Amino acid sequence: MWSLLEPIPSFYRHSKKAVRHKVNDTQIFLAVFAAAAVIFALTPLGIAWLWARLFSPHKPGPSKNAVYECGLDTQPIGWIQFKAEYYLYAIVFLVFDVEVLFLLPFAVAFKELSIGASVAMLIFILLLVEGLAWACWKGILKWHQYD
Repeated sequence: MWSLLEPIPSFYRHSKKAVRHKVNDTQIFLAVFAAAAVIFALTPLGIAWLWARLFSPHKPGPSKNAVYECGLDTQPIGWIQFKAEYYLYAIVFLVFDVEVLFLLPFAVAFKELSIGASVAMLIFILLLVEGLAWACWKGILKWHQYD
């Protein structure tokens, strides 16, 4: 194919007919590969849908439509108030737990690192301290006693 900076080839200039784009092997391969991907993705779904329509009995009832709670009967009580502090505390724990894994290789190779790597790790540690200070300032780490 020609670019705008090159002169127009002679077969384009003298031809009054529309020039057909020749399909190469790569385009054919990609088209076949895309079609195969769609077929392989949709075939199990179609088989499962046909199996369910043909062989599964459709008998709705109270026991079949009941909510299953790990073998226990469901409790008919309404919504309960769940404290969000549990989630926040767990998320803060996970963040700092994963960050310790990032500090481990730094600690192992501390003597061989350059000044730039040490500065990058210092910035990383300062960001962790900032996150810890924010969590303390917001009161996320305070455990409230509710009666």
